[in-house]
Amino acid sequence: MQAKTTRAVNIGGVKVGGGEPVKIQSMTTEKISEIEKTVAQIHALEQAGCEIVRSAVLDEADARSFQKVKDQIKIPLVADIHFSAKLAVMAIEHGADKVRINPGNIGGEKEIKLVADCIKRHTIPVRVGANTGSIEPEFLQKYGRTEHALVESALYNVRILEKYGVNDIVVSVKASSVPLTVKAYRLLSERTDYPLHIGVTEAGTTEMGVLKSAVGLGSLLLDGIGDTLRVSLTDDPVKEIYAAQNILRAAGLDENFVEVVSCPTCGRCLWESMSLAQKVSAFVQGVKKRAKIAVMGCVVNGPGEAKDADLGIAGGNGFCLLFKKGEAYKKVSAEHAEEEFFKEIRILLENGD
Repeated sequence: MQAKTTRAVNIGGVKVGGGEPVKIQSMTTEKISEIEKTVAQIHALEQAGCEIVRSAVLDEADARSFQKVKDQIKIPLVADIHFSAKLAVMAIEHGADKVRINPGNIGGEKEIKLVADCIKRHTIPVRVGANTGSIEPEFLQKYGRTEHALVESALYNVRILEKYGVNDIVVSVKASSVPLTVKAYRLLSERTDYPLHIGVTEAGTTEMGVLKSAVGLGSLLLDGIGDTLRVSLTDDPVKEIYAAQNILRAAGLDENFVEVVSCPTCGRCLWESMSLAQKVSAFVQGVKKRAKIAVMGCVVNGPGEAKDADLGIAGGNGFCLLFKKGEAYKKVSAEHAEEEFFKEIRILLENGD
């Protein structure tokens, strides 16, 4: 996989594009003018691994709240604004590290220039793009609801900003359809070298939303496309961060974690390997260390199939084998297997061997 090198953009001290690792983004669900609630939610997102966070701006109270929130958080704070040039300017002047706008609905030439001048004055980047619900009418009429309409609409908005001297731009083209999203981003990647924010919009509730995002974003990441990403879920945004991390890991773009591999089990499995695999996964969640742990159902294939695991366990009738790099080194009773295995996991995480 050869990632496309895009232009570099600085979002509140976080570098995006230019060969930087893909950054994980989410959006608050609290109204930003509810300062205490918003800060608490962002702290939870930070703790989970969020690197950029976005908040909607609905009114002047929201726009004026950015610096107050920024003073209490560590990651860049982005303003999401539609239909009001005044609110866009106000949010920027109150500390927004980046704005997400659609020039097509922010007003006429006068309003667009007002926002563009403010963006340049404060030297912050801007994200523009198109969703299937916000395609410019002329492109929708010409191309229908296709990847060509999405890309042309997004690039049209890019050109508007370029006309007024704005060049620190991030672009997105999202659809709720995974195939359409993938086709649109592949086409967009061919047409521009601006950094791309990737995501499947309106992906749905947790289970299906994670699945659609994994298929769509995973496809793009394996193509080397994407500089920031968001997994959009109708759920607690913290779950978006964990899903995004898992997608990056599955795509081979994050190796600083503890991978847990486990077999689906079959009739040869004579012990509770499934519950142990779940407990191990929960135990190592969030650990920033490159390691691989295997929980295998039986001793017939277990050590061989997980030969590259730093540490593993496989079960038999009344006993379990602990192994390292495919080599068995300890036999324990099934009754004490979980206790013994967790002792070994702690040693691995603390000492690396």
